[in-house]
Amino acid sequence: MFKYEILKVCGQSGARIGRFTTPHGEIETPVFMPVGTAGTVKGLSPEELKEAGSQIILSNTYHLHLRPGEEIVKGAGGLHKFINWDKPILTDSGGFQVFSLTKLRKITDEGVHFNSHIDGSRRFISPEKAIEIQQALGSDIMMAFDECTASGTDRRKSKEALDRTLRWLDRCDKKATGEKQILFPIVQGNMYADLRIESIEKTLPYAKCGLAIGGLSVGEEKPVMYEMLDALRPYYPNNMPRYLMGVGSADCIVEGIVRGIDMFDCVLPTRVGRNGMAMTFEGDITIRNAPYKDDYSPIEEGCDCYACKNYSRAYVRHLINAGEIMGGRLLSLHNIRFLHRLTEKIKDAIRADRLLDFRREMLANYRIKGVTT
Repeated sequence: MFKYEILKVCGQSGARIGRFTTPHGEIETPVFMPVGTAGTVKGLSPEELKEAGSQIILSNTYHLHLRPGEEIVKGAGGLHKFINWDKPILTDSGGFQVFSLTKLRKITDEGVHFNSHIDGSRRFISPEKAIEIQQALGSDIMMAFDECTASGTDRRKSKEALDRTLRWLDRCDKKATGEKQILFPIVQGNMYADLRIESIEKTLPYAKCGLAIGGLSVGEEKPVMYEMLDALRPYYPNNMPRYLMGVGSADCIVEGIVRGIDMFDCVLPTRVGRNGMAMTFEGDITIRNAPYKDDYSPIEEGCDCYACKNYSRAYVRHLINAGEIMGGRLLSLHNIRFLHRLTEKIKDAIRADRLLDFRREMLANYRIKGVTT
């Protein structure tokens, strides 16, 4: 029920366009996947996401396990029916969220003991439990339960986490039976190229139709992330999609695709949107700031999203500063559409065998760190 076909390889960069077939439809890669942590992409309806071009969304095992509980979702007929989304769904295993709890969790070989961030109750998730939750949710793509380490973690601890992730992967694989869901294993290794290579070599036997790169975009500088992707690229399988977890800025998506990545996800577009920031092909702009109070142009010239076709920067700024929910909704919608437009332009460049030219042209006009004030 899962298949990946390569439709075009860029002669200039080696990046590719692919068709990933799942039980709930086809996904054309490269693809950005909006994040609906608790079963909804914040502030946006499924219909709005589809209109913006979303092919697949993510939800999170940890959050749905705590609230409302996987049995509630299963009773509704699974996550697709529960949230009214008939396209593919990927569920994160919860490993990163547990990692983020820091002082509220204890990691052992058996699994992770942690305190709920909601009510403080003591909980436990093992690799088997993470798969059981995802099976109850009924997502198309399940993620293996892994141990993520922060940037700056020393080599010894990074190797311990890598080894534990591999042991957990074997247990996840034994539990992840059935044809309607596929398990993506996750490569770890922190910022050590040799550990990354060791991880991917030992992970590949478990990769049936997808492979994820985890533990990046966790505080390291972007050139370090690119260095790790460069080290991994010779080891990627050709017959399945490669997924870089937690990455959603325009420059990182372009650089990732040049380095052979097919799938991306991040909460960034909706998070910054709710805080008054718009993503554009010239970089991020802070709409809430004073220069836009009488700017009657769209959020971004040439954008075909609902927000840009109907409203001005001045109006969106007014909504954000007045605390109106609509402001965050409009910017979230624009930002998600922007990332879909970006991947569409990248696919056009791949078809024309000029992705490296596109990258150079785009980044020449893109303010990576600059924010208009």
